[in-house]
Amino acid sequence: MSVKETQNRVKMVSYKVTVSTAIPAYATTLNNVFIKLVGTDGESDRSWLCNLSGPLAFTAGKVSTFTVLCPVSIGKPILIELDKKPLLLFREDSWFPDKVEVECPDGDTYNFPIYRWITDSEVHRFREGTALRVFEDIHHLGRYSRELELNQREKDYSWDVYSEGMPHNMKVEGPLSLPCEVRFSFTKTTEFGFTALAGIAELGLKGLSGSESSWTNMDDLNRVFCNKRTDISEYVQEHWKEDAFFGYQYLNGVNPMLIQRCTALPKNLPVTDDMLFLHGQRSLADEMKKGNIFLLDYKRLDGLTANIVNGKQQYLMAPLVLLQKTPDDTLMPIAIQLKQTPADDNPIFLPTDSEYDWLTAKLFVRSADFSEHQLNVHLLRTHLLAEVFAVSLLRNVPMVHPLYKLLIPHTRYTLQINFLARLALISETGVFTKFASSGGEAMGTILKRSLSSMTYSSLCMPEDIAERGMEEVPNYYYRDDGLKLWDIIQRFVEGVLTFYYKSDEEVEKDTELQKWISDIFEHGFLSQKSTGIPQRFTSVAELVKFVTMVIFTCSAQHSAVNTGQYDYGGWMPNTPISLQLPPPTTKGTTSEATMLNTLPDVSTTVQGMSTVWLLSKPSSDFVTLGQFPEGHFSEVIPWELMKDFQGELEVLSAAIEVRNRKLDIPYTYLDPAKMENSVAI
Repeated sequence: MSVKETQNRVKMVSYKVTVSTAIPAYATTLNNVFIKLVGTDGESDRSWLCNLSGPLAFTAGKVSTFTVLCPVSIGKPILIELDKKPLLLFREDSWFPDKVEVECPDGDTYNFPIYRWITDSEVHRFREGTALRVFEDIHHLGRYSRELELNQREKDYSWDVYSEGMPHNMKVEGPLSLPCEVRFSFTKTTEFGFTALAGIAELGLKGLSGSESSWTNMDDLNRVFCNKRTDISEYVQEHWKEDAFFGYQYLNGVNPMLIQRCTALPKNLPVTDDMLFLHGQRSLADEMKKGNIFLLDYKRLDGLTANIVNGKQQYLMAPLVLLQKTPDDTLMPIAIQLKQTPADDNPIFLPTDSEYDWLTAKLFVRSADFSEHQLNVHLLRTHLLAEVFAVSLLRNVPMVHPLYKLLIPHTRYTLQINFLARLALISETGVFTKFASSGGEAMGTILKRSLSSMTYSSLCMPEDIAERGMEEVPNYYYRDDGLKLWDIIQRFVEGVLTFYYKSDEEVEKDTELQKWISDIFEHGFLSQKSTGIPQRFTSVAELVKFVTMVIFTCSAQHSAVNTGQYDYGGWMPNTPISLQLPPPTTKGTTSEATMLNTLPDVSTTVQGMSTVWLLSKPSSDFVTLGQFPEGHFSEVIPWELMKDFQGELEVLSAAIEVRNRKLDIPYTYLDPAKMENSVAI
């Protein structure tokens, strides 16, 4: 090097660049990596990132430091440009960097979150981590980068219509056509595939998966069930016939959303005091006044044509059920009408009826609950809505926006799991379509009815509990844990959003925020004003409430209605996927034999058991609520709020664990320590 070159080099401004590569499998690149620093006063040349580690500088989990020289100061860094090129004779590979940190000559360090795959040789731009709303992003290069990002996102995340009357979804041809950053990890892909194949294979080896025979005795069913058990599924097998357990499930099973306090008897349920109360001990009117009567109404299932499974007509009822809270705070079923319209051939079944009349009536209710739960409570109200929230976020909100930073953890794996659900569960050849009594033609009708009757308030737990009159019901652990979780999430969301939005006016003028909610209203709720979903945000409080609902739906609510599926559905008679005989039209005509012939056949049972086992089993790389492995925020206040959030969740988790030690059936589905951060299974 000449003296002149040495002098020029001494005059150069030096920037320390630290690059962190992610830990996951295949995150490593052996390509040459280049960077350009862009600041408020200028930019560096495109520089090759090279140090003593050579091609190993960007291996998985590696943190490598480099020096980038500039003739003059670039000012405050606002973005970086990254690209990579394969070495001679080497192939182009994929790279997953976590973040880049740039230390300026004055000692200030700037963070550039990445957390995405770079799979090509194109230039990729990433913003400095300080959150910026669109109206405060004033530098022309920053605005240009923002525009380029959203233009590309609109192409990558396109809306599609899977079925009329359902929320819209992301247009995707297959998992490999999804953008890399939203696909399953290698770990998730491997474990999910193994679990799916193992369940069917295990039962297939026993010669069961293809059998269309009916069950001839409960012992045969028990031998299938014994392959996979949980503590709760064993409890269910032992107690499924009991009225007290039947009632308990509507508080703390997988569908705690249907039950409501009954203040006036439905006109289409002609129950009398003489039916329910011997010797005039009580009256229904008095019991309703005391708040002791509850209703289950499966009206969304009324008038549907049930599926044909294995060539045989199946049956699906739309029951009305009354339950009564006893003096010892037990919830007991006291009347079941299996069809919505009263008639001579639609008897009201009572606990005083014969053993198998009453048990068969409960079977039809539990089978109806399977369909109501899977299609409305689980698929629509968590999976499909979570996809709408995610696609709208990815289309309309850039990485530098505070809303993106807040919500991106709650979109993890959702787009791929929903694609797989459409492919393997509700497509023409899907398990649900082929084997559930509400599969096929009925499925679309149920989803349309469910969406048309959905309200914003029913998605907000405090309002939903109040509207259903369930504030004071004892032993309702879904409510107790859920309301505490809602409050914890709301405090966190309020803290973050009020840090960025100081006035209602700032919310109103954030065009990216408004486009996000506008897309949700249009594509998620099909522009139905009756839902009460806001079409735009007019205040900080309104924004906080909606974002709280989104996070609660994607984490807590999904956990509540998904995690226990095998616990309560693994023992098939407790939650039959379908029923093969019509309900009795007169009392006194049932027996154990007719009950066994009513249950789904062997192959249908096997398919149902394997599916709920798969849907209840998270992968080992799941991320619990409150954990933020990706550092999208750069400011101090959001990180302090995250720590407070985590602390509150830990306190709640400990309280739930203490309570559960005293319970015969522990309620763990809303324990933050056991809850996934997103709809990922």
